Amino acid sequence: MADAATETTQATETTVVESWTEWDPLAHVIVGRADDCHIPPAEPALDAKVPADSDMRGQWGRRPQESIDRANELLDRFADQLRARGIRVDRPTPIDFSEPVRTPDFETASQFGCMPPRDVLLTVGREILEATMSYRCRWFEYLCYRPLLQRYWEEDPNFRHEAAPKPRLTDADYRPDYLSESISIAQRLDWAAAKHFVTTEEEPLFDAADVLRFGRDLVVQHGFTTNLKGIEWLRRHFPEHRVHAVNFPGDPYPIHIDATFTPIRPGLILNNPQRRLPAECRGLFERNGWEIVDAAQPAHNTPPPLCYSSVWLSMNVLVLDPKTVCVEASEVYQAEQLDRLGMEVVPVELRDAYAFGGGLHCCTADVRRIGSCTDHFPAG
Repeated sequence: MADAATETTQATETTVVESWTEWDPLAHVIVGRADDCHIPPAEPALDAKVPADSDMRGQWGRRPQESIDRANELLDRFADQLRARGIRVDRPTPIDFSEPVRTPDFETASQFGCMPPRDVLLTVGREILEATMSYRCRWFEYLCYRPLLQRYWEEDPNFRHEAAPKPRLTDADYRPDYLSESISIAQRLDWAAAKHFVTTEEEPLFDAADVLRFGRDLVVQHGFTTNLKGIEWLRRHFPEHRVHAVNFPGDPYPIHIDATFTPIRPGLILNNPQRRLPAECRGLFERNGWEIVDAAQPAHNTPPPLCYSSVWLSMNVLVLDPKTVCVEASEVYQAEQLDRLGMEVVPVELRDAYAFGGGLHCCTADVRRIGSCTDHFPAG
């Protein structure tokens, strides 16, 4: 844990919100917390994500305290590792996730948590944007970050705090054919190839973790949590950026891009070998000399207990600068690959926190990276 002097020093630093890429030198970041995290009750978006044979099926309620304590221990250690490298670290303020969510359009009996700020907050330049979210249980999750965002707004006169329009999340937002537990993997892969996802085009939907930042360009995954209207909303909201929609037909559960497609430094991207970027989407990168490399195999055959994510959190890394990357400590094959690619690898123990919302990229959200808005795709 950071001592009080460190916390005070960091709190008095000048706040500058600015981040244009996934790899510029990291100076200020939010690291999530596992406090009071719940397994949410069944709902359309959630049911489509959980495999039929998962130990998550049929369970909901507060996670065991010992698992919460262990996850927080690892998140606190990670925050201290970043502080030791001179990176300012802020933490969210958890709300009572046992409270139900009620709107005129839906009701769900509990919420989720605030371990993965990357899902909710998208930093583009001098702006932090709150995503719509597509899970009903995550409707109020943005409240955990409002104390931080309010402080940034007061301290940085150039900071823009924006929030995308809240969706209604009625049943019209979800395809009923995804509600069956008996959908085969083959059927899911056919639907993914046809871009037939659980979310409809009723209204704009996107999660921030479906967006990767490449300076002037934003690459956005079309899948379960982000629809085409959500991508169009981002295109209109960021008119100075070029917004590119991508999809990965090899993924039967396409939620969030950061365990599938991971930029490491200018010109280099790791791609999940089971979810390769299709040929029609590769031109942007190939024309501009980017190398897309198959990520190393995960070190584990199964995810941890009660975990939504796949074993491919192995490639959910946090780049600290173009020469340095944080990798989960047990993911030895991914660490070895990145070492061979010329990166300094910083091992971080986090596997016991995976179940609370993801890996090292998921559990962080950029506030500041030192860099400017550069065109990394000049060939268009």
